[in-house]
Amino acid sequence: MSGILSEYHQYLRLERNMSENTIEAYERDLAKLARYLKDKADGKPVERAAYEDLEAFVYDTFGKAANSRTQARVIAGLHSFYRFLLYHRYRDDDPSELIETPRKEMHLPEVLSLEEINRLVSAIDLSTPEGNRNRAIIEMLYGSGLRVSELVGLRLSDMYRTEGYMLIRGKGSKQRLVPISPEAEKWFDFWMQDRCHLTIHPDDVDIAFLNRRGRHLTRMMIFTIIRRLAAAAGIQKTISPHTLRHSFATHLLQNGADLRIIQQLLGHEDITTTEIYTHVDIQDLRQAILKYHPANKG
Repeated sequence: MSGILSEYHQYLRLERNMSENTIEAYERDLAKLARYLKDKADGKPVERAAYEDLEAFVYDTFGKAANSRTQARVIAGLHSFYRFLLYHRYRDDDPSELIETPRKEMHLPEVLSLEEINRLVSAIDLSTPEGNRNRAIIEMLYGSGLRVSELVGLRLSDMYRTEGYMLIRGKGSKQRLVPISPEAEKWFDFWMQDRCHLTIHPDDVDIAFLNRRGRHLTRMMIFTIIRRLAAAAGIQKTISPHTLRHSFATHLLQNGADLRIIQQLLGHEDITTTEIYTHVDIQDLRQAILKYHPANKG
């Protein structure tokens, strides 16, 4: 079985061009299935599972306790694995074929107002060694709509400062060009002056954002920076780096940007993913009617 899993890993990474996070999730769910079959199906290997085994696994393991998004991911992983087995002739049927994927619940993303963005920025202590760096990070996330993984992986060699663009390596190694906002450029220049004084690890000399030890930042470090700033700014919402990406897209849409342009800037493969921001905007329109229409006053 280890040979099949190794081949499947290469298939996901090279042929399907999936992100490492998605690959890890799919393989983690397969490991759960293997343990489930060992306990419930007399040790049947995952490549020999039947439809009934998979149906019972999904219900028993992820049933009512999991949200539809988690169930959808698990079922998508099962479809992927058994189609791989079918196409590579490890079996002559697909037992996952009849398992239906639940409809995903639509959760409107948390968005910061412009006033809250300004409070977040004002909470940065520029007198600290990390001050300019943290301001540049906020400006990159909010000014260019980067994912946190894209920010921590950003390389100096992918920044075309003369042209005002960055080459962003997104999900599944997909690449896109994203403009650098003038404000982000200004604070990035301040950070570069501070960066010159660090002793940088040889593996990270090309990484744009570093910690005080000259190593690349992790996603968790960025989460911590954002949440501490939100607390200092008195922002009550539960926010993350992704909140700044949501705010970037929402504010562009509210100010008249075309949805196709926002899709390209965010690196969404399918425009239906981008369309969630139209729902955010509709919520704002509804609030405006409730607040300003004379029939709702008094």
